[in-house]
Amino acid sequence: MTAPLVDAPVPTRVRFLTALFSRRTWLEFGYLWLMFLLAPFAFAYAYGFLVLSAVLFWTVVGLFVPGVVLLGARGWGSMYRGLADGVLGFHIRPPARYVRPRGFWRSLGALFVDGDAWRALLFMIVTVPLAFIATYVTSMLLVLGAGAVTYPLWRGFLPAQQAADGSWHRGSQLGTDYFIDTPLRILVTVAAGVLVVLVWPWVLRGFTLLFQVLSRSLLGPTRNGERVAALRATRAAAVKNADERLRRIERDLHDGPQARLVAVAMQLGEARSVLAEGLDVDQASALVDSAHAATKETLVELREIVRGIHPPALDAGLPVALETLAARSPVPVSVAIDPTLEAAKPLEPALQSLVYYAVAELLANVARHSGAASAELAVTRDGAEAVLVRVADNGRGGAIVSRADGTGMHTGLAGLKERVAAVDGSLDVSSPAGGPTVVTVTVPAGSSK
Repeated sequence: MTAPLVDAPVPTRVRFLTALFSRRTWLEFGYLWLMFLLAPFAFAYAYGFLVLSAVLFWTVVGLFVPGVVLLGARGWGSMYRGLADGVLGFHIRPPARYVRPRGFWRSLGALFVDGDAWRALLFMIVTVPLAFIATYVTSMLLVLGAGAVTYPLWRGFLPAQQAADGSWHRGSQLGTDYFIDTPLRILVTVAAGVLVVLVWPWVLRGFTLLFQVLSRSLLGPTRNGERVAALRATRAAAVKNADERLRRIERDLHDGPQARLVAVAMQLGEARSVLAEGLDVDQASALVDSAHAATKETLVELREIVRGIHPPALDAGLPVALETLAARSPVPVSVAIDPTLEAAKPLEPALQSLVYYAVAELLANVARHSGAASAELAVTRDGAEAVLVRVADNGRGGAIVSRADGTGMHTGLAGLKERVAAVDGSLDVSSPAGGPTVVTVTVPAGSSK
């Protein structure tokens, strides 16, 4: 699942008659003027890129110059996003950062195939005429509207003018002999000015929305970019989790079975020495018995470690393994497993293990944190597309996905969410205060990644 491209706050409602006095209206007007002031510099930057590309097209090393200039369009995009966020409160998440590949030719090619830089450059070019038109139209409307509303105040300062019939008039002239100097004409002018002033904020808003649409389309991350970034993050999380699991297994082997086997070897060596020297046979027998007991304990620990790598219960099938988990839970769990869970197409072993550990983690959370009297486990298959695991309890609620310790490691629900995301799955938590808590895990039923 990908996050939305724009995290924009819901705008406050502005009434038609009071829009002129709204803070938002004047912020939008200021935004258009800022875009107007930046437009010449943006045009010069884009024009400079085109000139450099044309001049240095026949060289090789020289192409790095326009390539770097093109990459600099990302900085312009960041500035435009900052203006939209700081002035309009319209937040656009930035695209994925540029990653310079290794190698001369790959580095050169990456500069010119960076889609986010090209889209930022296109925004700079497209918004040049739009900024001029928007600023001119909105400024002229405001001046004309304000001038018409205040016309009775400044009409008397206009010079007298003679019409074609010889009569003299003091007022604005429209056409050849039409002067706005009668009470009716003055009233109509003021009324027209009031209408223009009332309409002006909405014309302004229309231009601002157009800039927002362009910003959202050209300055934010694309769906594919978001997908690639999400896959990179989940891949990194999967590698990190795998490394942590290997380290944990190594630590468990070192602290448990390895230490016990060393003790067994020492005891057996001591028993051999006792027997070789013809000393007390009972002492040697006691050492062998102790080594035998330690060996059995080591086998138990090894089984626990192996169970952490691949649960033996899965050898009997995923439904049986899940029912066994539910039966072991200290909280009574009702189980409903889709009979067709593995009938149409058996899940791959990696996905079976993921579903098993997901259910184990969720049931453990129910037992430790929920205070629930009962829980429900439902596992269904959505055709051939996905497996849905739903665990619900009647506990106190308030479950959240967060870091559970101060080490920076994701544990609990957060760790489970990372593991599920690594195979393009999802985890949804609904846990209002007071309960109930419902956690839904969706795992693709196709091939694991």
